[in-house]
Amino acid sequence: MTNTPANEKMLNKSAEQLTLIEQLKRAELCNGRAAMLGILIGIVVEGLTGFGIAHQIGLGSLVDGYAACRTQFLPFCF
Repeated sequence: MTNTPANEKMLNKSAEQLTLIEQLKRAELCNGRAAMLGILIGIVVEGLTGFGIAHQIGLGSLVDGYAACRTQFLPFCF
């Protein structure tokens, strides 16, 4: 019995694969930061204008319709 890791293939990665993995990590880090910044800006604009994030991106009518349906102001609900 030997003490070799079960994932021995993972240890033999080429330089290209390691470079690609590093690039993907940086891209995901950038995407995550952009998403957090977008949510923060949406919350600040909501505080300044009173319109929620759904209204800011043009989905306000869907939210309003759902709220009216939940409060039973509409004769039909989807």
